[in-house]
Amino acid sequence: MDQAENLRNIIKKQNQNIITNARVIAVTSGKGGVGKSSVSINLALQFTKMGKKVIILDADFGLANIEVMFGVIPKYNLSDLMFKGKELKEIITEGPEGVGFISGGSGIAKLVNLDKEQIKRLVNKLSELEELADVVIIDTGAGISPSVMEFLMASPETIIVTTPEPTSITDSYALLKALSICDGFKPQESRVRMIANKVSSEAEGRNLYEKLSMVVSKFLNIDMEYLGIIPQDNSITKAVMKQKPVSLMYPNASSTKHFERIASEIIDDAEKIPTHKRGIRGYLKNVFAKKL
Repeated sequence: MDQAENLRNIIKKQNQNIITNARVIAVTSGKGGVGKSSVSINLALQFTKMGKKVIILDADFGLANIEVMFGVIPKYNLSDLMFKGKELKEIITEGPEGVGFISGGSGIAKLVNLDKEQIKRLVNKLSELEELADVVIIDTGAGISPSVMEFLMASPETIIVTTPEPTSITDSYALLKALSICDGFKPQESRVRMIANKVSSEAEGRNLYEKLSMVVSKFLNIDMEYLGIIPQDNSITKAVMKQKPVSLMYPNASSTKHFERIASEIIDDAEKIPTHKRGIRGYLKNVFAKKL
């Protein structure tokens, strides 16, 4: 009896781990064209190299950057799960190295109009991602649309991609300002980290972070952390032209090495995420908190 009881307890613990284990990381930017989707894809590939199962939700309605950069056309998208009776596994498209991705399609725009029963079904269906992924990356739209804010407000981890362009810096600040005044956003429970993309050196990246962080900390009460840089690299441009991620096409490129370093740092500090903020189900319930 004791052995059977022990076995039941072990299984129970394993099931509990499955429920709360998946990490949800939102990748966002204040404006388009700063390399947000490239960051999502290349981090996903680095996580996979580290033995993690990764699924990207392409929540950038209208632009479909993930499928273009993967060179794969999905058969189904989030709308098919929401309105056409498809199962979760049917709408996950397999990309390079086994990275899965879900195309948001027009489903992202329709999220705000779902009724309570539709939301419950969607939450239950997407909660199955817990069993399929260790890390779920939400590649949000750029800017401050309502759907982007809902995804970011619920996220325990947000990575904001910024470049040295003045418009990128001001738009990053505008996005964080919009997030800070969202009803229900809790800065103490949400890690916001910045990647300086398309910079010429570590010094330029650090300077960019300090410039933005100073005003964010002073006026928005958000403690933004520095995650690192992705240098300006012709290898990225060449890879994009061939619809391949730089991490796959040029494994020894400078940008690839930086993606590798950043991915390692993210994985190594998993314990800093509050337990109650982990997992897909909790994340989705926060996204739809006002409607459930």
